[in-house]
Amino acid sequence: MSAPETRSEYTLDWPAAWPNSQSSAMLKSQPEDFLVVELPLSEPCGEGEHVWLWIEKRGANTAFVAEELARYAAVKEMDVGFAGLKDRHAVTSQWFSIYLPKGETPDFMALEHPEFRVLRQQRHNKKLRRGDLLGNRFEIALRNFSGNRELVEQNLQAVASSGFPNYFGDQRFGHGGGNIESGIRMLKREMRVRNPKKKGLYLSAVRSWLFNQVLAERVRQGNWLQRLEGDVETDNGLPSGPQWGRGKSLVTGELEQLEHAVLAAHADILDALEHAGLQQERRTLVVKPDAMNWQWREEADNSLTLVVRFCLGAGYYATSLLKEVLTVTEPERLSQDPVASEGDDQ
Repeated sequence: MSAPETRSEYTLDWPAAWPNSQSSAMLKSQPEDFLVVELPLSEPCGEGEHVWLWIEKRGANTAFVAEELARYAAVKEMDVGFAGLKDRHAVTSQWFSIYLPKGETPDFMALEHPEFRVLRQQRHNKKLRRGDLLGNRFEIALRNFSGNRELVEQNLQAVASSGFPNYFGDQRFGHGGGNIESGIRMLKREMRVRNPKKKGLYLSAVRSWLFNQVLAERVRQGNWLQRLEGDVETDNGLPSGPQWGRGKSLVTGELEQLEHAVLAAHADILDALEHAGLQQERRTLVVKPDAMNWQWREEADNSLTLVVRFCLGAGYYATSLLKEVLTVTEPERLSQDPVASEGDDQ
């Protein structure tokens, strides 16, 4: 993606782990170039107080679809659930749930809307909540390729075999990194935020930015793929980085010293995050995509398109993977749209 305009010192220019391929391509020339299919934790069982809907949306954000469903079902917006936000300028498929314990069940498949369609309807005994997903399957077409195919192939192979740095994507930080600045102003009590959702969004942006700062330093040092002395034990054996909060650091020794050196300049922000009630957590530094494959496609106008397919777990960013392969740009209309991209299921 083209680098967004940044504000003050809160840069979003993270270093790549794999070599510069000296290549570029266009992302999201049209919604069909970015296909996302949610991988659910479970399927609806067929009975219960909630109606689950499998929906395909095109060019619409997830919250908007939820609002439209609430209006159609004549329920409150809080009665509509979904597992994760999907990119707006894309074609995406995901589950929504609606709390409808009594009365006749509406035929949601009869709902006609220009931006989404209901493909399946079934009852279940639980509401769908944020994070209730295994991950997402992606198929991404990168058009108007220009550059060195051999170097791109090398990066694709490296990502497929070793993984890529688990940076939080630019979506997390808002247009031009505005969520970081708002979050820090809020933490310093220079700005009051009453809306709980906005407060959570800003806190998450600041915390994620600090994580990216540590990961960026690990990438610069060339040790982002390896566990350092003092790291926590993880199920997958991969190295971890800090998601700051209250409590004693979860790591010790060499790693604690490294992270302290990176974050020392932001001691006031760390202290404010602790007082905001967040707890110390760890996040893996490395993402290894599943079922990754790719192909080159020559278009009718003789331009070259790279099609990449892969699966990622919940909370990981497809855009962070793409940045390791080549330079990705977006159409001007999207770079100026503050809500064109929602995120890859935080």
